[in-house]
Amino acid sequence: MYDVAVIGYGPVGMATAALLGQAGHDVVVLERYPTLYNLPRAAIFDDETMRTFDRLGISLDLLPTLHVQRNYEWRNGAGELLIEHDFAAVGGQGWAEWYMMYQPYLEDTLDSLVRGLDNVEIRMDARVNGLRNTHHGVEIQVEGSDTAVSARYVVACDGGNSFTRTWLGTGQEDYGFSEPWMVCDFRLSGPTDIPKARQVCDPKQPVSIISLGPRHHRFSFMLDSADSFPVEREPDRVWARVADYVDRSQAELVRVATYTFRSLVAERWRSGRVLLAGDAAHQMPPFLGQGMCSGIRDAQNIAFKLDAVLRGADDALLDTYQSEREPHVRAIIAKGIELGRVQTMRDPVAAAERDARLIALREADGRPEKMRFPGLGPGLRDESAQAGHLMPQGRVESRGAEGLFDQVLGRGFVLLVDGRDGASLDASTTEAAARLGVAVHHLTDRRLTTEGITDVGGVYGRWFDETGRAAVLWRPDFYIFGTVGVLFDVSALLTTLSSAVEPVQAPATAGEGIRP
Repeated sequence: MYDVAVIGYGPVGMATAALLGQAGHDVVVLERYPTLYNLPRAAIFDDETMRTFDRLGISLDLLPTLHVQRNYEWRNGAGELLIEHDFAAVGGQGWAEWYMMYQPYLEDTLDSLVRGLDNVEIRMDARVNGLRNTHHGVEIQVEGSDTAVSARYVVACDGGNSFTRTWLGTGQEDYGFSEPWMVCDFRLSGPTDIPKARQVCDPKQPVSIISLGPRHHRFSFMLDSADSFPVEREPDRVWARVADYVDRSQAELVRVATYTFRSLVAERWRSGRVLLAGDAAHQMPPFLGQGMCSGIRDAQNIAFKLDAVLRGADDALLDTYQSEREPHVRAIIAKGIELGRVQTMRDPVAAAERDARLIALREADGRPEKMRFPGLGPGLRDESAQAGHLMPQGRVESRGAEGLFDQVLGRGFVLLVDGRDGASLDASTTEAAARLGVAVHHLTDRRLTTEGITDVGGVYGRWFDETGRAAVLWRPDFYIFGTVGVLFDVSALLTTLSSAVEPVQAPATAGEGIRP
Protein backbone atom coordinates (compact mmCIF):
# COMPACT_ATOMS: atom_id res chain seq x y z
CA MET A 1 0.00 0.00 0.00
CA TYR A 2 1.28 3.43 -0.95
CA ASP A 3 0.99 6.36 1.42
CA VAL A 4 -0.51 8.61 -1.26
CA ALA A 5 -1.75 8.16 -4.81
CA VAL A 6 -1.71 11.29 -6.97
CA ILE A 7 -4.09 11.17 -9.93
CA GLY A 8 -2.96 13.47 -12.71
CA TYR A 9 0.55 14.58 -13.64
CA GLY A 10 0.27 18.22 -14.63
CA PRO A 11 2.08 20.91 -12.61
CA VAL A 12 -0.23 20.52 -9.58
CA GLY A 13 0.11 16.74 -9.51
CA MET A 14 3.87 17.02 -10.01
CA ALA A 15 4.22 19.53 -7.15
CA THR A 16 2.04 17.40 -4.87
CA ALA A 17 4.08 14.27 -5.60
CA ALA A 18 7.36 16.14 -5.13
CA LEU A 19 6.35 17.74 -1.81
CA LEU A 20 5.12 14.44 -0.36
CA GLY A 21 8.04 12.50 -1.78
CA GLN A 22 10.55 14.93 -0.32
CA ALA A 23 8.75 14.54 3.03
CA GLY A 24 9.62 10.83 2.90
CA HIS A 25 6.30 9.27 1.90
CA ASP A 26 5.74 6.53 -0.66
CA VAL A 27 3.80 8.04 -3.56
CA VAL A 28 2.39 6.62 -6.77
CA VAL A 29 1.35 8.91 -9.65
CA LEU A 30 -1.36 7.74 -12.07
CA GLU A 31 -1.47 9.69 -15.33
CA ARG A 32 -3.93 8.79 -18.09
CA TYR A 33 -1.72 9.98 -20.98
CA PRO A 34 1.33 7.98 -22.12
CA THR A 35 3.60 11.06 -22.18
CA LEU A 36 3.73 14.56 -20.75
CA TYR A 37 1.18 16.86 -22.38
CA ASN A 38 4.03 18.97 -23.84
CA LEU A 39 1.85 21.92 -24.91
CA PRO A 40 1.47 25.26 -23.11
CA ARG A 41 -1.65 25.97 -21.07
CA ALA A 42 -0.81 28.16 -18.07
CA ALA A 43 1.37 31.17 -18.84
CA ILE A 44 2.01 32.99 -15.56
CA PHE A 45 2.97 32.38 -11.95
CA ASP A 46 3.68 34.65 -9.00
CA ASP A 47 6.26 35.07 -6.25
CA GLU A 48 4.42 32.77 -3.84
CA THR A 49 4.53 29.99 -6.44
CA MET A 50 8.21 30.68 -7.13
CA ARG A 51 8.86 30.36 -3.40
CA THR A 52 7.32 26.88 -3.60
CA PHE A 53 9.48 26.00 -6.60
CA ASP A 54 12.51 27.21 -4.65
CA ARG A 55 11.47 25.00 -1.75
CA LEU A 56 11.40 22.08 -4.19
CA GLY A 57 14.90 23.00 -5.36
CA ILE A 58 14.17 23.98 -8.98
CA SER A 59 14.12 27.81 -8.91
CA LEU A 60 17.60 28.25 -10.39
CA ASP A 61 16.85 25.74 -13.15
CA LEU A 62 13.68 27.63 -14.06
CA LEU A 63 15.02 31.19 -14.10
CA PRO A 64 16.65 31.08 -17.60
CA THR A 65 13.32 29.94 -19.09
CA LEU A 66 11.26 32.77 -17.55
CA HIS A 67 10.48 36.39 -18.32
CA VAL A 68 9.96 38.77 -15.38
CA GLN A 69 7.03 41.07 -16.17
CA ARG A 70 6.71 44.43 -14.42
CA ASN A 71 3.31 45.62 -15.68
CA TYR A 72 0.00 44.40 -17.11
CA GLU A 73 -1.96 46.73 -19.41
CA TRP A 74 -5.62 46.95 -20.33
CA ARG A 75 -6.11 49.15 -23.41
CA ASN A 76 -9.15 49.95 -25.53
CA GLY A 77 -9.39 49.54 -29.29
CA ALA A 78 -7.85 53.00 -29.81
CA GLY A 79 -4.83 52.07 -27.69
CA GLU A 80 -5.78 54.24 -24.69
CA LEU A 81 -4.66 52.87 -21.32
CA LEU A 82 -7.62 51.85 -19.15
CA ILE A 83 -6.05 49.81 -16.34
CA GLU A 84 -2.46 49.11 -15.41
CA HIS A 85 -1.23 46.63 -12.81
CA ASP A 86 2.25 47.06 -11.41
CA PHE A 87 4.54 44.18 -10.33
CA ALA A 88 7.71 44.46 -8.26
CA ALA A 89 11.04 43.00 -9.37
CA VAL A 90 11.28 41.63 -5.82
CA GLY A 91 7.93 40.99 -4.14
CA GLY A 92 6.85 40.08 -0.65
CA GLN A 93 7.95 36.47 -1.03
CA GLY A 94 11.50 37.41 -2.02
CA TRP A 95 11.01 36.72 -5.73
CA ALA A 96 9.66 38.69 -8.69
CA GLU A 97 5.91 39.18 -8.43
CA TRP A 98 5.10 37.99 -11.99
CA TYR A 99 6.86 35.42 -14.12
CA MET A 100 5.86 34.55 -17.70
CA MET A 101 6.62 30.95 -18.63
CA TYR A 102 6.37 28.29 -21.31
CA GLN A 103 4.63 25.45 -19.47
CA PRO A 104 6.43 22.51 -21.15
CA TYR A 105 9.74 23.84 -19.76
CA LEU A 106 8.25 23.95 -16.26
CA GLU A 107 6.82 20.45 -16.60
CA ASP A 108 10.13 19.04 -17.84
CA THR A 109 11.87 20.52 -14.79
CA LEU A 110 9.25 19.23 -12.35
CA ASP A 111 9.24 15.82 -14.04
CA SER A 112 13.02 15.50 -13.66
CA LEU A 113 12.70 16.38 -9.99
CA VAL A 114 9.94 13.85 -9.31
CA ARG A 115 11.67 11.07 -11.24
CA GLY A 116 14.76 11.64 -9.11
CA LEU A 117 12.86 10.65 -5.94
CA ASP A 118 13.27 6.94 -5.18
CA ASN A 119 10.05 6.83 -3.16
CA VAL A 120 7.84 8.18 -5.97
CA GLU A 121 6.62 5.86 -8.74
CA ILE A 122 5.17 7.36 -11.92
CA ARG A 123 2.77 5.30 -14.01
CA MET A 124 1.98 6.86 -17.36
CA ASP A 125 -0.85 5.58 -19.57
CA ALA A 126 -2.71 4.64 -16.37
CA ARG A 127 -6.29 5.82 -16.74
CA VAL A 128 -8.25 5.63 -13.48
CA ASN A 129 -11.79 4.29 -13.92
CA GLY A 130 -12.93 3.65 -10.36
CA LEU A 131 -12.21 4.32 -6.67
CA ARG A 132 -13.39 2.77 -3.45
CA ASN A 133 -12.86 4.06 0.08
CA THR A 134 -11.91 1.31 2.50
CA HIS A 135 -11.29 1.33 6.24
CA HIS A 136 -7.54 1.69 5.77
CA GLY A 137 -7.32 3.59 2.50
CA VAL A 138 -8.52 3.79 -1.09
CA GLU A 139 -8.56 1.14 -3.80
CA ILE A 140 -8.06 2.62 -7.26
CA GLN A 141 -9.00 0.77 -10.41
CA VAL A 142 -6.81 1.42 -13.45
CA GLU A 143 -8.08 0.66 -16.94
CA GLY A 144 -6.60 -2.56 -18.30
CA SER A 145 -5.34 -3.79 -14.92
CA ASP A 146 -6.86 -6.59 -12.85
CA THR A 147 -5.10 -5.38 -9.69
CA ALA A 148 -6.27 -2.29 -7.82
CA VAL A 149 -3.73 0.28 -6.63
CA SER A 150 -4.03 0.75 -2.86
CA ALA A 151 -3.11 3.97 -1.08
CA ARG A 152 -3.88 5.45 2.30
CA TYR A 153 -4.93 8.75 0.68
CA VAL A 154 -5.62 10.04 -2.83
CA VAL A 155 -5.01 13.55 -4.15
CA ALA A 156 -6.86 14.03 -7.45
CA CYS A 157 -5.19 16.63 -9.68
CA ASP A 158 -6.94 15.40 -12.81
CA GLY A 159 -8.08 18.72 -14.24
CA GLY A 160 -11.28 20.52 -15.08
CA ASN A 161 -12.86 17.37 -16.53
CA SER A 162 -11.85 15.44 -13.41
CA PHE A 163 -12.89 11.80 -13.51
CA THR A 164 -12.43 11.65 -9.76
CA ARG A 165 -14.81 14.51 -9.04
CA THR A 166 -17.42 12.97 -11.31
CA TRP A 167 -16.96 9.51 -9.76
CA LEU A 168 -17.46 10.98 -6.29
CA GLY A 169 -20.67 12.67 -7.43
CA THR A 170 -19.39 16.07 -6.34
CA GLY A 171 -21.33 18.95 -7.87
CA GLN A 172 -19.95 22.34 -8.90
CA GLU A 173 -21.13 25.89 -8.39
CA ASP A 174 -21.08 27.74 -11.70
CA TYR A 175 -20.51 31.51 -11.52
CA GLY A 176 -22.05 31.81 -14.98
CA PHE A 177 -19.01 33.38 -16.66
CA SER A 178 -18.29 31.26 -19.73
CA GLU A 179 -16.68 32.56 -22.92
CA PRO A 180 -15.20 30.77 -25.99
CA TRP A 181 -11.68 31.85 -27.00
CA MET A 182 -9.16 30.81 -29.64
CA VAL A 183 -5.63 30.51 -28.26
CA CYS A 184 -2.70 30.85 -30.68
CA ASP A 185 0.84 30.08 -29.50
CA PHE A 186 4.00 31.14 -31.35
CA ARG A 187 7.67 30.29 -31.06
CA LEU A 188 9.71 33.44 -31.71
CA SER A 189 12.55 33.20 -34.22
CA GLY A 190 13.65 36.82 -34.27
CA PRO A 191 13.38 40.12 -32.39
CA THR A 192 9.86 41.52 -32.00
CA ASP A 193 8.05 44.43 -30.41
CA ILE A 194 5.06 42.40 -29.20
CA PRO A 195 3.48 43.64 -25.94
CA LYS A 196 4.40 41.29 -23.11
CA ALA A 197 1.16 41.48 -21.11
CA ARG A 198 -1.79 43.32 -22.62
CA GLN A 199 -5.55 42.92 -22.76
CA VAL A 200 -7.09 44.71 -25.77
CA CYS A 201 -10.61 45.67 -24.72
CA ASP A 202 -11.99 46.25 -28.20
CA PRO A 203 -15.71 45.46 -28.58
CA LYS A 204 -15.04 44.50 -32.21
CA GLN A 205 -12.47 41.87 -31.13
CA PRO A 206 -11.28 41.34 -27.53
CA VAL A 207 -7.67 40.12 -27.61
CA SER A 208 -5.26 38.87 -24.96
CA ILE A 209 -1.51 39.13 -25.64
CA ILE A 210 0.79 37.33 -23.20
CA SER A 211 4.48 36.43 -23.21
CA LEU A 212 5.26 32.76 -22.57
CA GLY A 213 8.83 33.40 -21.53
CA PRO A 214 11.79 34.55 -23.65
CA ARG A 215 11.04 32.46 -26.75
CA HIS A 216 7.26 32.06 -26.96
CA HIS A 217 4.18 34.27 -27.15
CA ARG A 218 0.41 33.80 -26.99
CA PHE A 219 -2.42 35.66 -28.71
CA SER A 220 -5.96 34.79 -27.62
CA PHE A 221 -9.06 35.97 -29.50
CA MET A 222 -12.57 35.91 -28.15
CA LEU A 223 -14.91 34.07 -30.53
CA ASP A 224 -18.52 34.95 -31.22
CA SER A 225 -19.22 31.23 -31.03
CA ALA A 226 -17.15 28.09 -30.51
CA ASP A 227 -18.69 26.89 -33.79
CA SER A 228 -16.53 29.39 -35.69
CA PHE A 229 -13.28 27.80 -34.48
CA PRO A 230 -12.81 25.31 -37.40
CA VAL A 231 -12.75 28.24 -39.83
CA GLU A 232 -10.85 30.75 -37.69
CA ARG A 233 -8.08 28.28 -36.82
CA GLU A 234 -6.81 28.15 -40.41
CA PRO A 235 -3.16 29.36 -40.34
CA ASP A 236 -3.65 32.12 -42.92
CA ARG A 237 -6.53 33.55 -40.88
CA VAL A 238 -4.46 33.38 -37.68
CA TRP A 239 -1.51 35.18 -39.30
CA ALA A 240 -3.89 37.86 -40.59
CA ARG A 241 -5.16 38.39 -37.03
CA VAL A 242 -1.65 38.96 -35.62
CA ALA A 243 -0.25 40.92 -38.58
CA ASP A 244 -0.07 44.19 -36.61
CA TYR A 245 2.31 42.56 -34.11
CA VAL A 246 4.33 39.79 -35.76
CA ASP A 247 4.89 38.18 -39.17
CA ARG A 248 6.05 34.80 -40.45
CA SER A 249 9.70 35.88 -40.58
CA GLN A 250 9.69 36.47 -36.83
CA ALA A 251 7.79 33.49 -35.46
CA GLU A 252 6.47 29.97 -35.99
CA LEU A 253 2.84 29.12 -35.24
CA VAL A 254 3.08 26.29 -32.70
CA ARG A 255 -0.58 25.50 -32.15
CA VAL A 256 -4.11 26.82 -32.26
CA ALA A 257 -6.66 25.61 -29.74
CA THR A 258 -10.07 26.59 -28.47
CA TYR A 259 -10.92 27.02 -24.80
CA THR A 260 -14.05 28.00 -22.99
CA PHE A 261 -13.02 30.01 -19.95
CA ARG A 262 -15.11 28.89 -16.99
CA SER A 263 -15.64 29.85 -13.34
CA LEU A 264 -16.52 26.80 -11.23
CA VAL A 265 -16.02 25.66 -7.64
CA ALA A 266 -16.55 22.08 -6.48
CA GLU A 267 -18.99 21.68 -3.60
CA ARG A 268 -16.73 19.28 -1.67
CA TRP A 269 -12.96 19.13 -1.97
CA ARG A 270 -12.69 16.09 0.28
CA SER A 271 -14.57 12.80 0.35
CA GLY A 272 -13.17 10.45 2.98
CA ARG A 273 -9.58 9.78 2.00
CA VAL A 274 -9.85 11.47 -1.41
CA LEU A 275 -9.01 15.15 -1.91
CA LEU A 276 -9.46 17.30 -5.02
CA ALA A 277 -6.83 19.87 -6.00
CA GLY A 278 -6.25 22.38 -8.78
CA ASP A 279 -8.76 22.51 -11.62
CA ALA A 280 -10.49 19.41 -10.25
CA ALA A 281 -11.57 21.59 -7.30
CA HIS A 282 -11.90 25.00 -8.97
CA GLN A 283 -11.64 26.68 -12.37
CA MET A 284 -11.20 30.40 -12.91
CA PRO A 285 -10.95 32.81 -15.84
CA PRO A 286 -7.34 33.54 -16.88
CA PHE A 287 -7.37 37.32 -16.52
CA LEU A 288 -5.39 37.33 -13.25
CA GLY A 289 -3.02 34.51 -14.20
CA GLN A 290 -3.91 32.65 -11.00
CA GLY A 291 -5.17 29.29 -12.22
CA MET A 292 -1.98 27.26 -11.82
CA CYS A 293 -0.89 29.38 -8.84
CA SER A 294 -4.09 28.41 -7.03
CA GLY A 295 -3.41 24.74 -7.72
CA ILE A 296 0.15 25.00 -6.39
CA ARG A 297 -1.28 26.62 -3.23
CA ASP A 298 -3.59 23.61 -2.94
CA ALA A 299 -0.61 21.27 -3.23
CA GLN A 300 1.29 23.10 -0.48
CA ASN A 301 -1.73 23.15 1.83
CA ILE A 302 -2.50 19.47 1.32
CA ALA A 303 1.10 18.25 1.45
CA PHE A 304 2.12 19.48 4.89
CA LYS A 305 -1.21 18.45 6.40
CA LEU A 306 -1.10 14.99 4.83
CA ASP A 307 2.46 14.69 6.09
CA ALA A 308 1.23 15.32 9.63
CA VAL A 309 -1.71 12.90 9.26
CA LEU A 310 0.49 10.16 7.83
CA ARG A 311 2.70 10.61 10.89
CA GLY A 312 -0.28 10.12 13.20
CA ALA A 313 -2.09 13.47 13.49
CA ASP A 314 -5.89 13.49 13.60
CA ASP A 315 -7.39 12.94 10.16
CA ALA A 316 -9.74 15.89 10.84
CA LEU A 317 -6.78 18.18 10.05
CA LEU A 318 -7.55 17.58 6.36
CA ASP A 319 -10.95 19.25 6.78
CA THR A 320 -9.12 22.57 7.13
CA TYR A 321 -7.93 22.32 3.53
CA GLN A 322 -11.19 23.46 1.92
CA SER A 323 -12.16 25.83 4.73
CA GLU A 324 -8.86 27.69 4.27
CA ARG A 325 -8.47 27.59 0.51
CA GLU A 326 -12.04 28.06 -0.73
CA PRO A 327 -12.51 31.72 0.36
CA HIS A 328 -9.17 32.56 -1.24
CA VAL A 329 -10.16 30.87 -4.50
CA ARG A 330 -13.60 32.48 -4.58
CA ALA A 331 -12.13 35.96 -4.10
CA ILE A 332 -9.76 35.44 -7.04
CA ILE A 333 -12.58 34.09 -9.22
CA ALA A 334 -14.78 37.11 -8.38
CA LYS A 335 -11.98 39.55 -9.28
CA GLY A 336 -11.17 37.61 -12.44
CA ILE A 337 -14.80 37.76 -13.55
CA GLU A 338 -14.90 41.50 -12.82
CA LEU A 339 -11.88 42.05 -15.07
CA GLY A 340 -13.20 39.58 -17.61
CA ARG A 341 -16.40 41.55 -18.01
CA VAL A 342 -14.28 44.65 -18.70
CA GLN A 343 -12.36 42.72 -21.36
CA THR A 344 -15.26 40.98 -23.10
CA MET A 345 -17.73 43.87 -23.43
CA ARG A 346 -19.09 43.74 -27.00
CA ASP A 347 -21.64 46.58 -26.95
CA PRO A 348 -19.83 49.64 -28.46
CA VAL A 349 -21.91 52.15 -26.46
CA ALA A 350 -21.33 50.34 -23.17
CA ALA A 351 -17.63 49.96 -24.06
CA ALA A 352 -17.32 53.73 -24.68
CA GLU A 353 -18.88 54.41 -21.28
CA ARG A 354 -16.48 51.90 -19.71
CA ASP A 355 -13.51 53.60 -21.36
CA ALA A 356 -14.53 57.05 -20.14
CA ARG A 357 -15.04 55.79 -16.59
CA LEU A 358 -11.74 53.91 -16.39
CA ILE A 359 -9.73 56.73 -18.01
CA ALA A 360 -11.22 59.20 -15.50
CA LEU A 361 -10.31 56.89 -12.62
CA ARG A 362 -6.73 56.66 -13.86
CA GLU A 363 -6.43 60.42 -14.25
CA ALA A 364 -7.78 60.93 -10.73
CA ASP A 365 -5.39 58.41 -9.16
CA GLY A 366 -2.42 58.35 -11.52
CA ARG A 367 -0.85 55.23 -10.02
CA PRO A 368 -0.82 51.64 -11.31
CA GLU A 369 -2.93 49.19 -9.36
CA LYS A 370 -1.47 46.37 -7.23
CA MET A 371 -3.04 42.94 -7.19
CA ARG A 372 -4.02 42.02 -3.65
CA PHE A 373 -5.30 38.62 -2.62
CA PRO A 374 -7.01 37.73 0.67
CA GLY A 375 -5.62 35.49 3.37
CA LEU A 376 -6.84 32.01 4.23
CA GLY A 377 -10.24 31.17 5.62
CA PRO A 378 -10.66 29.56 9.07
CA GLY A 379 -8.59 26.48 9.75
CA LEU A 380 -5.12 25.74 11.10
CA ARG A 381 -4.36 29.14 12.62
CA ASP A 382 -4.96 31.20 15.73
CA GLU A 383 -7.11 34.32 16.06
CA SER A 384 -4.39 36.98 15.79
CA ALA A 385 -4.86 39.63 13.11
CA GLN A 386 -1.91 38.41 11.06
CA ALA A 387 -2.87 34.73 11.08
CA GLY A 388 -3.83 33.28 7.70
CA HIS A 389 -1.78 35.83 5.75
CA LEU A 390 1.46 35.14 3.92
CA MET A 391 4.64 35.72 5.89
CA PRO A 392 7.00 37.86 3.82
CA GLN A 393 10.44 36.54 2.98
CA GLY A 394 13.59 38.64 3.07
CA ARG A 395 17.33 38.20 2.92
CA VAL A 396 19.12 37.20 6.11
CA GLU A 397 22.61 36.35 7.28
CA SER A 398 23.36 33.56 9.71
CA ARG A 399 26.73 32.03 10.61
CA GLY A 400 28.41 33.48 7.55
CA ALA A 401 25.73 32.42 5.06
CA GLU A 402 23.60 35.06 3.37
CA GLY A 403 20.53 34.69 1.16
CA LEU A 404 16.77 34.35 1.24
CA PHE A 405 15.44 33.05 4.56
CA ASP A 406 14.29 29.71 3.13
CA GLN A 407 17.64 29.06 1.47
CA VAL A 408 19.74 29.93 4.52
CA LEU A 409 17.60 28.56 7.34
CA GLY A 410 15.37 25.94 5.76
CA ARG A 411 11.64 25.37 5.55
CA GLY A 412 8.88 23.84 7.62
CA PHE A 413 7.25 25.34 10.70
CA VAL A 414 9.26 28.38 11.76
CA LEU A 415 9.05 30.50 14.92
CA LEU A 416 10.78 33.86 14.52
CA VAL A 417 11.37 35.94 17.66
CA ASP A 418 12.02 39.67 17.62
CA GLY A 419 15.24 39.67 19.62
CA ARG A 420 16.60 43.01 18.50
CA ASP A 421 16.37 44.28 22.07
CA GLY A 422 18.01 41.15 23.47
CA ALA A 423 14.77 39.26 24.19
CA SER A 424 14.89 35.47 23.74
CA LEU A 425 12.83 32.37 24.42
CA ASP A 426 13.54 30.36 27.56
CA ALA A 427 15.02 26.88 27.21
CA SER A 428 11.82 24.97 28.04
CA THR A 429 9.81 26.77 25.33
CA THR A 430 12.59 26.24 22.81
CA GLU A 431 12.61 22.53 23.65
CA ALA A 432 8.82 22.35 23.29
CA ALA A 433 9.14 23.89 19.83
CA ALA A 434 11.83 21.39 18.87
CA ARG A 435 9.61 18.46 19.90
CA LEU A 436 6.98 19.78 17.47
CA GLY A 437 9.52 20.14 14.68
CA VAL A 438 9.35 23.94 14.82
CA ALA A 439 12.62 25.71 14.01
CA VAL A 440 13.25 28.67 16.33
CA HIS A 441 15.22 31.70 15.16
CA HIS A 442 15.93 35.06 16.80
CA LEU A 443 16.17 38.29 14.83
CA THR A 444 19.02 40.11 16.55
CA ASP A 445 20.94 43.37 16.49
CA ARG A 446 24.57 42.54 15.73
CA ARG A 447 25.62 45.56 17.79
CA LEU A 448 24.40 43.64 20.84
CA THR A 449 25.23 40.01 19.98
CA THR A 450 26.76 37.80 17.31
CA GLU A 451 24.06 35.16 17.82
CA GLY A 452 20.80 34.82 15.89
CA ILE A 453 20.15 36.08 12.38
CA THR A 454 20.76 39.44 10.76
CA ASP A 455 17.93 41.06 8.81
CA VAL A 456 19.95 42.01 5.71
CA GLY A 457 17.11 43.63 3.78
CA GLY A 458 15.14 44.92 6.77
CA VAL A 459 12.03 42.90 5.81
CA TYR A 460 11.53 41.24 9.18
CA GLY A 461 12.35 44.28 11.27
CA ARG A 462 9.75 46.29 9.34
CA TRP A 463 7.22 43.50 9.80
CA PHE A 464 7.73 43.45 13.57
CA ASP A 465 7.66 47.24 13.77
CA GLU A 466 4.43 47.47 11.77
CA THR A 467 2.59 44.70 13.62
CA GLY A 468 3.93 45.29 17.12
CA ARG A 469 4.24 41.53 17.67
CA ALA A 470 6.97 39.81 19.67
CA ALA A 471 7.07 36.53 17.73
CA VAL A 472 5.47 34.92 14.69
CA LEU A 473 4.95 31.25 13.84
CA TRP A 474 4.47 30.36 10.18
CA ARG A 475 3.62 27.11 8.45
CA PRO A 476 5.42 25.09 5.74
CA ASP A 477 3.15 26.74 3.11
CA PHE A 478 4.43 30.19 4.25
CA TYR A 479 1.11 31.26 5.82
CA ILE A 480 1.13 32.59 9.38
CA PHE A 481 -0.21 30.17 11.99
CA GLY A 482 -0.21 32.76 14.74
CA THR A 483 1.58 35.59 16.52
CA VAL A 484 2.07 36.76 20.11
CA GLY A 485 2.47 40.19 21.64
CA VAL A 486 4.70 38.97 24.47
CA LEU A 487 7.09 36.02 24.53
CA PHE A 488 5.36 34.56 27.59
CA ASP A 489 2.48 33.56 25.28
CA VAL A 490 4.62 31.51 22.88
CA SER A 491 4.07 28.32 24.90
CA ALA A 492 0.29 28.69 24.49
CA LEU A 493 0.77 29.23 20.74
CA LEU A 494 2.78 26.01 20.55
CA THR A 495 0.14 24.16 22.53
CA THR A 496 -2.50 25.25 19.99
CA LEU A 497 -0.35 23.94 17.17
CA SER A 498 0.37 20.72 19.03
CA SER A 499 -3.33 19.94 19.42
CA ALA A 500 -3.68 19.94 15.63
CA VAL A 501 -0.52 18.27 14.35
CA GLU A 502 0.77 16.04 17.16
CA PRO A 503 0.17 12.29 16.68
CA VAL A 504 -3.03 10.97 18.26
CA GLN A 505 -2.33 7.47 16.95
CA ALA A 506 0.72 5.46 16.02
CA PRO A 507 2.01 6.49 12.59
CA ALA A 508 2.22 3.92 9.82
CA THR A 509 4.90 1.28 10.25
CA ALA A 510 7.54 0.95 7.58
CA GLY A 511 5.67 -1.92 5.96
CA GLU A 512 2.49 0.08 5.41
CA GLY A 513 4.17 2.40 2.97
CA ILE A 514 5.88 -0.29 0.90
CA ARG A 515 4.85 -0.68 -2.72
CA PRO A 516 2.90 -3.84 -3.58
